[in-house]
Amino acid sequence: MSRKSDDGREPIAKVLEFVKSFVVGYEDLLKLMLVAVLTKGHILIEGVPGTGKTTIAKLFAMSIGGTFKRVQMTPDLLPADILGSYYFDIRKGEWVFRQGPVFANVVFVDELNRAPPRTQTALLEAMQERQVTIDGVTHRLPNIFLVIATQMPVGSEGTYSLTPVLIDRFAYSYTTKYFESEDEEMKIVLKAEEIESLASINPIGLEAIERACEECSKIYVSENVLRYIVKLVKFVRQQDEVLLPPSPRASIWLYRGSRAMACIEGESYVVPDYVKWLARYVLLHRIVIKPSYQVEGVKPMDIVERALQSVEVPK
Repeated sequence: MSRKSDDGREPIAKVLEFVKSFVVGYEDLLKLMLVAVLTKGHILIEGVPGTGKTTIAKLFAMSIGGTFKRVQMTPDLLPADILGSYYFDIRKGEWVFRQGPVFANVVFVDELNRAPPRTQTALLEAMQERQVTIDGVTHRLPNIFLVIATQMPVGSEGTYSLTPVLIDRFAYSYTTKYFESEDEEMKIVLKAEEIESLASINPIGLEAIERACEECSKIYVSENVLRYIVKLVKFVRQQDEVLLPPSPRASIWLYRGSRAMACIEGESYVVPDYVKWLARYVLLHRIVIKPSYQVEGVKPMDIVERALQSVEVPK
């Protein structure tokens, strides 16, 4: 079996090269976005404001030639504000559907946990089925469809906790933070000016991304690596500290994401290192620690690290 597979690598490399030219740090987040779009998954980001989340998502949409829509969640936002609604067109004398912002290739949902549960759950069908149903009529979403949602730190004032069902719909999660280096922040200031003056780019095109998705589905995963994925998730479920363990979706997204990682790296098969890299982004948001252990300072990351150190890595 050939080790290298460059059929889908070129467009992926162009996306990374473009976005990295404007973004300081966050190379792992950029790679995670690529993994998400190649596996048709979605990303949940938690972190402090002002760390460039919206900018990164917008640049990513520009690089793939996709449409970008941003939704700012507020307590008074209704599902129709996101999905769309019907209105009566007097000229035509008929009801017409007005698409909501969810009808885009990259949808950035800011501060998801500021919206009430009714509005949060409006995203469930879109994320899972890639469609929305309004007044009994189903509307298909674009083939390339990525939701990047942010949430304010858990327990922040004026927020509604995300349900485990909604959280589980996100394939991957990521946490942002402020940069500690003065040099890095100086670069950010300069890059902000450069981004604002950016007029247009030469995107790689959605067709190229769809071809890359097809290539990812052909990546070989050995039985040993697949068993390693399942063992990692099973190990997490068996820990005493875990109140709500990860569902089988964790195994599914580790499997799909590791194939996308192989595609990004130009490989024709998955190696355990791809699984280990993804584990933190797939498992963390799916682990809820028992309150008695939270008091002792146990965190989901502790469980994930324990799993990575304890489960034998296949040769």
